[in-house]
Amino acid sequence: MDTVYIKGLRAEAVIGVYDWERDIRQTLVLDLEMASDNRRAAAGDRIEDALDYDAISSRVLSFIEGSEFQLIETLAERIATLLQDEFRVPWLRLSLNKPGAVAEADTVGVRIERGERPA
Repeated sequence: MDTVYIKGLRAEAVIGVYDWERDIRQTLVLDLEMASDNRRAAAGDRIEDALDYDAISSRVLSFIEGSEFQLIETLAERIATLLQDEFRVPWLRLSLNKPGAVAEADTVGVRIERGERPA
């Protein structure tokens, strides 16, 4: 299995359960790993045969920035579903971080894996 990854993708969103969080935009940071068989893309040197990380980044940013979920767990699940449905990603590992949410920590967040990891 090959992996296409995106690390440190930053987006601003309305996220949180407290009233004050519903009135501001907070920074979220996403790390993403996706299963991909890169042989066809490499053989033909064509973006059409690759898992296009630019298109994926743009779509995920648009989704996050338009969202207003309370929980990062919900947002992570919706992003995973979007990637599997729209980009036919068979397996992914997604980390969604909320820096500054806990004053004593660099960041807090969730990490999920969805789909079947190809051999």
